[in-house]
Amino acid sequence: MRLIATCPEETKPALLHELEVLGARDPVPGFRAVSFEASEELFYELHLKLRTASRILRVIKEVPAKSPEMLYSQARRIRWCELFDPQHGFLVESLGADAEGGGMAPKQVITQVRESIRDVFGRELGRVPGVDLVEPKVVVVAHLAQGRCMLSLDTSGKSLHKRGYREPGHPAPLKETLAASILVMAGYDGSQAFLDPMCGSGTLAIEAAMIAVGKAPRIHRKKGEFYFEWLKGFDRASWRATQDRVRAEKLAAPPAPVVASDIDASYVAMARKSALKARVEKYMTFSTRRFQDVEPPAERGLLVTNLPYGDRIGSREGDIRLLYEEVGDTLKQKFSGWQAAVLAATASPYRSIGLKPSRTIALMNGSIACKLLLFELYAGSRRG
Repeated sequence: MRLIATCPEETKPALLHELEVLGARDPVPGFRAVSFEASEELFYELHLKLRTASRILRVIKEVPAKSPEMLYSQARRIRWCELFDPQHGFLVESLGADAEGGGMAPKQVITQVRESIRDVFGRELGRVPGVDLVEPKVVVVAHLAQGRCMLSLDTSGKSLHKRGYREPGHPAPLKETLAASILVMAGYDGSQAFLDPMCGSGTLAIEAAMIAVGKAPRIHRKKGEFYFEWLKGFDRASWRATQDRVRAEKLAAPPAPVVASDIDASYVAMARKSALKARVEKYMTFSTRRFQDVEPPAERGLLVTNLPYGDRIGSREGDIRLLYEEVGDTLKQKFSGWQAAVLAATASPYRSIGLKPSRTIALMNGSIACKLLLFELYAGSRRG
């Protein structure tokens, strides 16, 4: 199969790394996406295992589309009735823009593709599938660029960041896929001790725990929640065998500690509850304490945390600056031999941490521009 996995542009290196590790063939980076090839077995496996992708698309065909009429004519040549049954409601989405190649607006693209699909079903089967804007079983994605349209099927269903464990209530939660991307870019593979001393809702630590025990992030999705389950050619026996094999790969315990703490007891309780829903709570250690009072759970390891931004948490700038200074002092004094990955808003006084990062990666946490600061901590770490 020819597939496309999508993600934010700045986390694409993490997605590319994941795909290569999992065995995807010929991965090619694109804008906010990586295209690749995979067998049916790997196709099913990726829907369970991919941690950093937002969506998976199965490519049907790329067609010339320099005008609405051309797009309609080309899409009408595809045997849509061999891809899904007419009793399943479907939806067409339009991505991209193509002012030079016909100037079609997204609504035009949607109309031409939708009506061509309905026309094919009417011609071939005498039965036309309904359009379902609320709970479609089939989603066709049309990506228009430079006078050509890539037609794909969304096989993932609801966004892949939705693991099903998040508890509401924290004012600044990280999206699960962003948390996983941060861990990948920080080099976390589960073999080293992990600590998040400002865990908030616990997303970073929960994602770390799942990596540590090799737990697929979407192994608990219910029957029918992946869109590929509604397509013709779906091999239920192969899908079940893949699920069983992926479940069996999970370790009985993590190779090293996974620790989460926060100064706010209500956030620790929230994180613990989310970890319980994710079924990894028993692999983690939780505590309520200040960052400055945290002790390393091992001689070596990785500390990853999302620092308060100020505007979302409600702290004053002077308080944030002092906190960042204390974070830097704590890292220097207590975590020699560790690595650290610190996410901070670009507009924050992150330089007050006072340590020179070995690498800085620009990221977006929702609409907030951030920097992921990677530190190698050792005796005599330089002040930056």
